[in-house]
Amino acid sequence: MAGIPHDHYKPASSIEKWLHDRLPIVGLLYDTLMIPTPKNLNWMWIWGIVLTFCLVLQIATGVVLAMHYTPHIDLAFASVEHIMRDVRGGYLLRYLHSNGASLFFLAVYLHIFRGLYYGSYKSPREVTWIIGMLIYLAMMATGFLGYVLPWGQMSFWGATVITGLFGAIPGIGEPIQTWLLGGPAVDNPTLNRFFSLHYLLPFVIAALVAVHIWAFHSTGNNNPTGVEVRRGSKAEAEKDTLPFWPYFVLKDLFALAVILTVFFAVVGFMPNYLGHPDNYTQANPLMTPAHIVPEWYYLPFYAILRAFTADVWVVQLVHFVTFGIVDAKFFGVLAMFGAIGVMLLVPWLDTSSVRSGRYRPLFKWWFALLCVDFVVLTWVGAQPAEGIYTWISLIGAAYWFTYFLVLLPLLGVIEKPLAPPATIEEDFNAHYGAAGSAAVKSAE
Repeated sequence: MAGIPHDHYKPASSIEKWLHDRLPIVGLLYDTLMIPTPKNLNWMWIWGIVLTFCLVLQIATGVVLAMHYTPHIDLAFASVEHIMRDVRGGYLLRYLHSNGASLFFLAVYLHIFRGLYYGSYKSPREVTWIIGMLIYLAMMATGFLGYVLPWGQMSFWGATVITGLFGAIPGIGEPIQTWLLGGPAVDNPTLNRFFSLHYLLPFVIAALVAVHIWAFHSTGNNNPTGVEVRRGSKAEAEKDTLPFWPYFVLKDLFALAVILTVFFAVVGFMPNYLGHPDNYTQANPLMTPAHIVPEWYYLPFYAILRAFTADVWVVQLVHFVTFGIVDAKFFGVLAMFGAIGVMLLVPWLDTSSVRSGRYRPLFKWWFALLCVDFVVLTWVGAQPAEGIYTWISLIGAAYWFTYFLVLLPLLGVIEKPLAPPATIEEDFNAHYGAAGSAAVKSAE
């Protein structure tokens, strides 16, 4: 890893030397496994291996499912039933794939919020953060495209509603919507396009993940203190770090085993718990479901989309200032994508000189409220857009933007943070004492 002194791979045998001179893949694997890693990483640093597992699971199950799926509006629903009933192990593959998407998003949300709390987006890791957010956007697109493929009622109407959002863009919206659909409405060209893109995007995500890993291997891992690893000499670096193998690999594998125990219990005993009942009915363009909702992992932003109705004063103001160009529907679309955009810009919105939220007393409270706000938005996004739910959505959306656009810049100016430890070693010893250091040395 650039900047942190450590031992690199040295081929021993003549065969290893021959291969290393021509394709240094063994050296790459060695340097990846033996990468110096801050020794004070806590259990919130386990989500990387969970996300890696999910990506491999989704690609592997998706490739096999695609062998038996027929992307045609007259055959798609029946082909899914064929997979469930006639393909050996097909029901398990489908349940692993559908529930794997939920685990994927659960892990990525915990991964993102961990980064927001510990300041993993701050210099020099801005590019790492941006690449991570691009992965998240690609995940959202892939998940939406895949949700349409079963061609159930919620699949069809979800596609109709979401693609209709692009039609709200003034001037160019209708051509974009037609291009996405392959015609004037959701039909067979739409299903073919969505199937093709759903198959392609996971490999794009895999490429972005490789760049993401490369990026944080170049800058080094963040850690709960936000203090950088000492880079003066190898001896100093070793006081702050441990090799990724075996310490963190075994820790990650243990955490993965615990999470997969719960995951396989869900797949085995309640595989349809997160699915919508209407999606087990074949798509019918003449029958609109009473309540159209996306998958749970889109609900926070779906709630923000619906929060800004025509009777909200800020929508009325923007509508007036833009001479009617921006109506309530387009404003909601801007708010939904803007809610993701502010996370993308957080490296420049946070003005605090302290990286980790552990040493920011005021920040902790506002961040905890942001976590609650995200959960509330997820809940209210599944409720009908009426009555008190519209007010809850609006309040939740308002706080979301207030946190990123007002509180983060302001806290960096008015907050008096606590002093972080001078070194990672100091933090490690404070938590685990001499016994922890002795255990590490004996393991070495």
